[in-house]
Amino acid sequence: MSAKPAPTLQRVRSWGMVQESRSYVVSPRTVEEIRDVFAAARGRGCSVGCRGGGNSYGDAALVADGFLLDFRQMNRILEWDPDKGLLRVEPGCTIREAWRHTLEDGWWLPVVPGTMEVTFGGAAAMNIHGKNNFKLGTFGENIVAFDLLLTDGRLITCTPTENREIYLAAIGGLGMLGVFTSITYRMKRVHSGLLEVEPFAVASMEETFELFDRLEADADYLVGWHDGMVGGRSLGRGLVHRARDLKDGEDPDAATTLKLSHQNLPGRFFGVIPNSWLWAGLWFFLNDPGMRLVNAMKTWSGRRHAAKGVYRQAHAAYHFLLDYVPGWKKAYLPGGLIQFQAFVPKAHAVRVFEKLIEHAHRHGHPPYLCVTKRHKPDPFLMTHAVDGYSLAMDIKVTRRGKSAVWAMAEGMEELVLDAGGRLYFAKDSVMRPSTVERAYPRENLEVFLRLKRELDPDLLLETDLFRRIFRPLLDARPTKTPGMTTSSSSGA
Repeated sequence: MSAKPAPTLQRVRSWGMVQESRSYVVSPRTVEEIRDVFAAARGRGCSVGCRGGGNSYGDAALVADGFLLDFRQMNRILEWDPDKGLLRVEPGCTIREAWRHTLEDGWWLPVVPGTMEVTFGGAAAMNIHGKNNFKLGTFGENIVAFDLLLTDGRLITCTPTENREIYLAAIGGLGMLGVFTSITYRMKRVHSGLLEVEPFAVASMEETFELFDRLEADADYLVGWHDGMVGGRSLGRGLVHRARDLKDGEDPDAATTLKLSHQNLPGRFFGVIPNSWLWAGLWFFLNDPGMRLVNAMKTWSGRRHAAKGVYRQAHAAYHFLLDYVPGWKKAYLPGGLIQFQAFVPKAHAVRVFEKLIEHAHRHGHPPYLCVTKRHKPDPFLMTHAVDGYSLAMDIKVTRRGKSAVWAMAEGMEELVLDAGGRLYFAKDSVMRPSTVERAYPRENLEVFLRLKRELDPDLLLETDLFRRIFRPLLDARPTKTPGMTTSSSSGA
């Protein structure tokens, strides 16, 4: 019998490489080993946090001076039903491991982010979205069931009908109500390993969203890219890509395109230079003049590409752009980067997004990458989604300029909140307690804090993000809450 995993004291960085915490990292393989960590943390009087692929830009998967559960060893595919398209996995299973298990049976994940290295546990805890949120919703809307381990050792099953209140709160609940130990997911039937993609050039944010509206009915995926380095009349210029799944019979060689070998991302640039080396070359362009050039070149080449019309592209190549250049984020060193992602109702999105980019320019920190998506509401308690659009902005952080970036971001928050918008916990580095008080209905926030007290009365589960945003709100409220009833199982 293998020995239980021992905690090791490590310095753990956020994905954006700006925040860092010292934690006792443990890699559990079983539910019982997670229970052991809960017991050890309770005995030492310290906190526990969860970490999957470590893809949160900010401090959502950091826990200073506590135990950090690293779920990469708890990554088994437990069940796969190719007739029903139901996949049951452990929390450390990645998007990559899932689609590689199901694609040759004709199934793909209904919702994927820009990288395939996200885990199911992290995707559920943050309720991630993809380029088709307007169509199929968030990641959580396709979760059929999950098992949640509470800090008192109970294991409960949650579905849209069983323990529904917890189901709606734990999905998007930041891993702060309990630990996902298994997730059952509804996959999407696909009839080809290819998508039909059509690019468009746009001159402004307004034109982008008008195009989104026009394409939405016939699109399975929509995403916009914008040149964040320009202002004035060029503000918002960029590209839109519409994609749709091929219908049964549209791909004459579906048996080949559904093979895993057809989905491999290119490993070499121009067939010569290993992609893993490219981040070092990117470093020379990670400054304002360099990124003005890069964005201008992308705008120019994108317009030429759009003129050529429709083409077909493999699922992995279309979706996982962040995986093309391994380690690309290292080009942002030594300071790192943050991503500011705003979700704004449809009526205000164009003007707010223009103001956000202008605000960043005025403060001397223009966004090196800008991406827009279309969104719809979902039923989850702490969701970021609105009936509107999102703008994600990658912002470089320097060692001397960190405080200036944070001050700039506070002003950006105000623009979003004044328009009835929200921010995204998976990307966040800067939110304050007052941010969530303004962004969420009071009832939603009170239910979340009540469930936190009921399911984790000792506040054992606390990440640095939770301490920054939610702990002050909890401390300002009475600690006594009425008991609740859950359907539970004590087994592993």
